Amino acid sequence: MQPIIGRRQAMGLAAGMLAGAALPARAIPMADVPPPRIAPEAGARLRVLRPAKYIDPDEAVFNQNTRRFTEQTGIEVRIDYVNWPDMPVQVAVAFNTGKGADVLIGFGADAHIYADKLLEVSDLAEYLGAKYGGWYDLAKVYGQRWQSSAWLGLPMGGTTGPAVYRRSWVKEAGFDGIPNDLGEFLRLCQQLKRIGHPCGFPLSHAPGDAPGYANWLLWSHGGKLVDEAGKIALDTPATLRALEYARAMQETMIPGTMGWSGVSNNRAFIGGEIGLTQNGVSVYYSLKTSTDPAQNAIAADTEHAEMPHGAAGKAPETALTLVGMVPRYTAVPNAAKAYLRFMMEAEQYDPWLTGCLGYWSQPLKAYGESAVWASDPKLAVYRSAMDTPFYEGYAGPITPAAGAVAENWVLVDMFARVATGESRPADSLREAVRAARRWYR
Repeated sequence: MQPIIGRRQAMGLAAGMLAGAALPARAIPMADVPPPRIAPEAGARLRVLRPAKYIDPDEAVFNQNTRRFTEQTGIEVRIDYVNWPDMPVQVAVAFNTGKGADVLIGFGADAHIYADKLLEVSDLAEYLGAKYGGWYDLAKVYGQRWQSSAWLGLPMGGTTGPAVYRRSWVKEAGFDGIPNDLGEFLRLCQQLKRIGHPCGFPLSHAPGDAPGYANWLLWSHGGKLVDEAGKIALDTPATLRALEYARAMQETMIPGTMGWSGVSNNRAFIGGEIGLTQNGVSVYYSLKTSTDPAQNAIAADTEHAEMPHGAAGKAPETALTLVGMVPRYTAVPNAAKAYLRFMMEAEQYDPWLTGCLGYWSQPLKAYGESAVWASDPKLAVYRSAMDTPFYEGYAGPITPAAGAVAENWVLVDMFARVATGESRPADSLREAVRAARRWYR
């Protein structure tokens, strides 16, 4: 989808796309901070590249905000929406050819992978942080150079995957909610299978879902891919415990999870085939906004909770993070920076956050006061998605090596080999370490 949003263009929003617009306004706390002086280039036109929607209001409100930018500045903006699996290729082509969008809204690690091809945006980040209560830890990890205060990009939001479950079935299994203890969580999953409503977590090559589950397994047992110096730190008793736990968990699941795609757990949950999984708010949003009363009833029985912490101090989950970047090759860097600042200001950002009904969570702390988080208690767990120390490649620098390990499914496959009985834990661990060393040298 490639809308061109011009000064005189009318935007029609389909009914239901702005479900969050009806929420009562709630003041976003902000400090009186003067914005940086940025004078857009004369005659500037912008092209923006960003991931496509998973829920309709994401694009609808984003387009509406962009139209407002055009009306106020006279700068026409073209937005290219790209399917998520295609984004890494599109971003790589732009940076490697020096041609493409003037604003690239990529995923978390992109700003670090292409750091030498970006213009710093420290003036914007410092202004926004001072005005809106500061940045969450995950925003700093992805936005700033490693162990530096310089900003490579502006984090714009994160989506996470906590536990999504059917309250009545968990109650039937003998639990009031999701236990924080790993042993009790395993027992819950065993009981759900016994009563005919098993859990489902993929260790396939399902984008987002499988890495989320694999990371949770590792982090909840105290494991990590690398240490702070970037040296591989997988070969520990903690990782072996996580692998044993993965094997026990697999025995409780619905058959077929090893072949799941990125939408399989959504369909299984909505279809009543499973009683527990990990997911973003999209499942609940789909059920809640459906015109089918049967699906509305499932929404009423759906709850969200943090996955068990185990050995972790905070919920061992991360958030897939959008990061706005300004490439060095652009001929209109000031216009690009003005656009990013405009989109992060409360007049635009809060309607987008609210419209998405929790799918994206804010990187700036003040937006935690948005009306969306008070609108439905079931969204509360998504509010703090970016308030986490965990990230892909934890606990070392974000480098191309970390991205390569994720893209080549090293951790997911390590757990999958054990869960399916293909390998013993120690053997699968050794294979994962060998694979990781191909990139971490």
